[in-house]
Amino acid sequence: MAAPQNIRNCLDGEGAVLEAILCTHKHWDHSGGNKALKKLYRSCRVYGNACDDIPELTHPLSDREQLAVGRLQFQAFFTPGHTVGHMIYVLDGKSGDGPDCLFSGDLLFLAGCGRMFEGSADTMLASLDKVASLSDNTLLWPGHEYAADNLMFAAVVEPDNGVRDKKYQWVFQQRQDKKCTCPSTLGEEKEYNPFLRTHCRDLHLALDLQRGAEEEWSHFRSRVLEEVRRRKDLFKGR
Repeated sequence: MAAPQNIRNCLDGEGAVLEAILCTHKHWDHSGGNKALKKLYRSCRVYGNACDDIPELTHPLSDREQLAVGRLQFQAFFTPGHTVGHMIYVLDGKSGDGPDCLFSGDLLFLAGCGRMFEGSADTMLASLDKVASLSDNTLLWPGHEYAADNLMFAAVVEPDNGVRDKKYQWVFQQRQDKKCTCPSTLGEEKEYNPFLRTHCRDLHLALDLQRGAEEEWSHFRSRVLEEVRRRKDLFKGR
């Protein structure tokens, strides 16, 4: 929502009016166009979490709250970590005659996740676990196209993952052809996205991390997530 004129042009081309903005978080590249769009479409509703300073917010949401845009039915999930008030939105596919769709903002990307700017590893893990609890057939629509870089990093932290290798070859060809790599599915992400694999022994071994004798499972998984995020922050792709 950072390019309001492009959005207006698209709406005009479809003969549509903007009814609602489902804002995942406050960062300018996700909410920077809210003010201009509200001037153009005064009745437009702006959804998001009140913990984030979202411009023009009209409809504050809480965790697992339902909302409707036309005949489309969504459920919002509170997923802090990237920001203190980050939200994701799941479209009920039945309401749109298609599959369920996750609009994940900067929580989850194809083979990656967002930086933990305003939350601990524990907080981010809880948010990622909410995503992991959704149906494997859910389509993932992230906020950015980072697939190639993320998959190159995934190869560093889990080099023997053959599923990742096949996905990277497909992503590489898509990008060569200047095509989008989205969507993936949550089922696919669980096979190669290291940020959704903190429970996997293969990743623990690759990171050389061991659970302490008295360590709680959730605490160990948070340590794994923190280490993966640390390495990703230092990673220099091609």
